[in-house]
Amino acid sequence: MELICPAGTPAAFREAVDAGADAVYCGFRDETNARNFPGLNFSREELAEAIAYAKKRGVQTFVALNTFMRAGSEDIWYRGAADAVKAGADALILADFGLMAHVAENHPQQRIHVSVQASASNADAVNFLVDAFGAKRVVLPRTLTIADIARLARQIRCEIEIFVFGGLCVMAEGRCSLSSYATGKSPNMNGVCSPASHVRYRQDGQELVSELGDYTINRFPAGEAAGYPTLCKGRFEIADDRSYAFEDPVSLDVMDQIDALREAGVSALKIEGRQRGKAYVAEVVSTLHRALAASAEERGRLLSRLRLLSEGQRTTVGAYEKRWR
Repeated sequence: MELICPAGTPAAFREAVDAGADAVYCGFRDETNARNFPGLNFSREELAEAIAYAKKRGVQTFVALNTFMRAGSEDIWYRGAADAVKAGADALILADFGLMAHVAENHPQQRIHVSVQASASNADAVNFLVDAFGAKRVVLPRTLTIADIARLARQIRCEIEIFVFGGLCVMAEGRCSLSSYATGKSPNMNGVCSPASHVRYRQDGQELVSELGDYTINRFPAGEAAGYPTLCKGRFEIADDRSYAFEDPVSLDVMDQIDALREAGVSALKIEGRQRGKAYVAEVVSTLHRALAASAEERGRLLSRLRLLSEGQRTTVGAYEKRWR
């Protein structure tokens, strides 16, 4: 199975290539990119240089144009697609059906991957995108079990890519309204989930309070590590209970299930982390690259090293085994 690795900067891109990635995914420094944060992403020149660096080393580059086009401003996305094709991208990761149609019509030789933001998670949806736009791969939402994936693989006519390590989004990607409700900035349109410009921390007695927009997301007593305030990983008061209603602030890690994923028909394993630094990318990519070739016993030892890099230093298999509350 291919190892698909993140890069939010040119430096992280080179680290991912050198650490053993089969492909690296990245995006432009604008709203076409669902990780549109200050200090991240690529200019046109940086992308061309990164793709050339990867090609010399036999590594592919996937360019994410994975937000939904803004009516009247479609040219921003059309130019992004044209520039990525010109730079030599091996695949474009797309969510918007209109953009898929544009690429299929204007760049018919360009390989299209369906972004997780498209939220295509059943055979009818996936096969429609294959038939209509020639999609070659679908990135599945993190809401399916391994059994679900195996059933789907038998019914669709394209490759399957899934997230296996890194940040865990508990929503059906592409349909998230929580962050935009709190901040007015949409993950799916503006490319920003819980933007830093709307995040605040304040001390309230012995508690550290995290806020997103006008909303209190969490309260951390003295000695408890404070997580980043995203609504889906906030602590809620429900009846007489105060707890994490959607998901605990932990990271996804299903690498110990890679044999089952291979048998299920998965073609590619994706690491989340375009907002992470180059040291994180280098450590995670090199470790997972070795884990893919290791025995089950050795794999466990390798993967245990990554827990310290995970959110809250804890991990979960998320929906892959349907243990959510």
